[in-house]
Amino acid sequence: MSNSPNLSIPYIQPSQAQKHITHNLAIELLDALVHLSLTTLDATTPPADPFEGQVVAVGSGATGIFEGEDGKIAYRSNGAWLFVPPRNGFKAWVESRGAFYVFQDSSWRLLLAVGADTADGLGLNASWDAENRLSVASSGTLLSHEGAGHRLKINKSAAPETASLLFQTGFSGRAEMGIAGDDDFSIKVSADGESWATALRVDGSSGETSMDRLSAAAITGEAVQASPEDTTPGRLMRADWGYGPGNVVGPVSMANGHPSGAVVESAHNVNDSYTRFADGTQIVSLRLTSHTSGQRTYNLPQAFSEVPYVIGTAHEASPRVVVVNKITVNSVTFDAWTLSGSRISTNVNLCLFGRWG
Repeated sequence: MSNSPNLSIPYIQPSQAQKHITHNLAIELLDALVHLSLTTLDATTPPADPFEGQVVAVGSGATGIFEGEDGKIAYRSNGAWLFVPPRNGFKAWVESRGAFYVFQDSSWRLLLAVGADTADGLGLNASWDAENRLSVASSGTLLSHEGAGHRLKINKSAAPETASLLFQTGFSGRAEMGIAGDDDFSIKVSADGESWATALRVDGSSGETSMDRLSAAAITGEAVQASPEDTTPGRLMRADWGYGPGNVVGPVSMANGHPSGAVVESAHNVNDSYTRFADGTQIVSLRLTSHTSGQRTYNLPQAFSEVPYVIGTAHEASPRVVVVNKITVNSVTFDAWTLSGSRISTNVNLCLFGRWG
């Protein structure tokens, strides 16, 4: 071998004449490459007033004496330029930029900016790019305090922009939390990284929290009712198991033996009214007129689930007898009589008690 494998420094050969030339060239290469310091990173023309020992990196499209030496390291020695091709892993201090660079894949990349406010990017066991200028590949990332607290700040330029934490599977979004598109804090989820559903939103001005997609089945824990029968003091009441202004009055219903509608349901007409309760009780009130020609049958405003009890009175000052001749779950048949045994036409009050469910 006539040159070293890494820096291509020439070896002195056996029985070589003028060994000092080879030796001095090797020293020049070492002088240029060890603790490599470049005055500039992309020189396309030779410096106008070069100094002995000056080292520059030749840029693309170089002219003059640098022509054809694109990408090489140029070292000024003995009034001439010596050109050396860099290798992957070469590190250099670039004086004009105040930063350390590393050579990789035919280009110089920023390694560390010293005393500067910004750097192009940083990759730790991963490659950074224009969008992800800090990239870390690791089983964990620790951000710790230095004696007190620690705050991680994610800043955006304006309200319509996004400042968030994005959780991904295979680089496809699955959950996101932060302020996206406005200044309200939200938590969103996605099954495909394209369509997003907001699970929780906190108003940025008032602090009010909304959970539009919260299902009753998702409300669990010791602080919440465990079942419709759970009346433990201090527990939160589930809307589907409790009552408030919105469902005290309305249609009543029953599901699996438990009330599933309102507490009270009622309606009133000229001749009848009914009231239903959530426990299955039903009361029907009738104010009718009996007929002198015979019995009168009246259909109830709401049917019972079984034949009800009934109380009948005449709405008159003089004594009357009201006779209920037949009662079914949805009708009643009656007439009225005087004490002397004559059928008469008079106002009759009927009250029926039973169950609707």
